[in-house]
Amino acid sequence: MIKRIQRRLAQLSELLRKVDDLQKAVGRLEARLGEVPGDREKPLREYEFRVFSQWGEDGIIQHLIRRVPVANTVFVEFGVQDYKESNTRFLLQNDNWSGLVMDSCAADIETIRDDMLYYRHNLRAVCAFIDRDNINRLITENGVSGDIGLLSIDIDGNDYWIWEAIDCITPRIVICEYDNLLGPALAVVSPYDRLFEKTRAHYSYLYGGASLSALTRLARGKGYSLIGSNSAGNNAFFVRDDLLGTIRPVSPEETFVRAQFRNSRDTDGALTFLGYEESLAIIGDMPLLNLETGTMIRVRDISYRAPQP
Repeated sequence: MIKRIQRRLAQLSELLRKVDDLQKAVGRLEARLGEVPGDREKPLREYEFRVFSQWGEDGIIQHLIRRVPVANTVFVEFGVQDYKESNTRFLLQNDNWSGLVMDSCAADIETIRDDMLYYRHNLRAVCAFIDRDNINRLITENGVSGDIGLLSIDIDGNDYWIWEAIDCITPRIVICEYDNLLGPALAVVSPYDRLFEKTRAHYSYLYGGASLSALTRLARGKGYSLIGSNSAGNNAFFVRDDLLGTIRPVSPEETFVRAQFRNSRDTDGALTFLGYEESLAIIGDMPLLNLETGTMIRVRDISYRAPQP
């Protein structure tokens, strides 16, 4: 009986490996098809394809590493959960980059360490609750510093504040999650809370994050330009100014798209599928910091109203 179970587990492991290989093969084909010599420069989201990323970030990243020279093929990504769905896994497995991934869930980090990719590739997985006071130490004590290829930030709330604090690395490409509900115009962000968790901050899971304009403002101060966003309307892409070359920076208004995903919850945690206006109304009393004026406002004070799709 035990030997039979062991054989079944071995068969399952082999099947998962083949699925993983198939995903990578499809991704490599997508990458080749997406790059046509002499073709016009398209909006960033038109280069999307998905292998391991949640949306189309894999394709955008493959496009960017062809446009942006990368001397040190190292990435840092945090907020990766079990790394099955992430922005850097295709880079690791397809392009043989190395990197550091972090998440606050010990079980998820253990899952990554138990995955076959952990011995096949140069990946370090660290369990840590990230805040703006420990982020630089966490990165440097795990062997990463200076000029690296890519930084991906997705921690559902404090993304702006963590990127603001990072000064131990100068990534050439930065991907950062933004709050689509806050629109493209105002530079606003939820106030810093070291222990921020979306479910604790508001039961709807809708509150917490920075507007696209806020991240663009931060990027300019760090020497980066906004070059586009994904079609899902939740991830923004930035390139270091000294490496832009012929890449054209864009404004938040130009690249903003209205998100179609609906992830609102009720008090029991069940999805409620609220639309844009309803989502804003339910978190209307929650505070935001206006970065332009340095004053506190409420979500209900945002004047942007999304156009109908």
